[in-house]
Amino acid sequence: MSYNNPTTGSGSGTARGRFEFGRTHVVRPKGKHQATIVWLHGLGDKGSSWSQLLETLPLPNIKWICPTAPSRPVALFGGFPCTAWFDMGDISEDAPDDMEGLDASAAHVANLLSTEPADIKLGVGGFSMGAATALYSATCRALGQYGNGNPYPVNLSAIVGLSGWLPCSRTLRNRMEGSHEAARHAASLPILLCHGSGDDVIAHKHGEKSAQTLSAAGFRNLMFRTYNGLGHYTIPEETDEVCAWLTASLGLEGSRSY
Repeated sequence: MSYNNPTTGSGSGTARGRFEFGRTHVVRPKGKHQATIVWLHGLGDKGSSWSQLLETLPLPNIKWICPTAPSRPVALFGGFPCTAWFDMGDISEDAPDDMEGLDASAAHVANLLSTEPADIKLGVGGFSMGAATALYSATCRALGQYGNGNPYPVNLSAIVGLSGWLPCSRTLRNRMEGSHEAARHAASLPILLCHGSGDDVIAHKHGEKSAQTLSAAGFRNLMFRTYNGLGHYTIPEETDEVCAWLTASLGLEGSRSY
């Protein structure tokens, strides 16, 4: 059964004063608690939309935390406010990245995970803009710091991105080069990316390019799955794959080789 509780602060200090995160919805594990995953919704959505779906998945060992993004003006909509993990305009490599918003949301996610027991594996997943924030969190984990230089505090064991893209892709490889520790963290972090070939909101090419950029930067434990004809939504075939991949990657009870 899902329940609502107010979230704590973002832990960032950058956007806390300007944007307030919404309600967090938690789905408790039905079996032995082995992993906790923060799942991030897409632009204009809320945490409860995904908690209802995640509650139905056959993953009894996972606790799901589904926060709600702050409501903020979004350039893509001409400044009209809606729930968004960061500000964004067009999806392109030339578009500026909202570093302050990305750092604040990545810090909020890390803050939600930081109180989990030490023996619990931690992950971040999301859809669309939520997937972009999850991938940004993956780069923060590998580099050991947020874009603003503050230390990234949690150890991530799995990243899932559905119909998303990689923010800050232009600078990632340069930031990764020269750090053996970052390379080691990147190579050992399992990432699953799924994208529909018929996505008319975040084009398949953006997902594919993001996977290539991550691989080139040293994220070698990465799987990219294409779903023929799938638009900007999810289907049971995709969620089945996510379940199987998480079970294998996190070593959950009842896992079979994948």
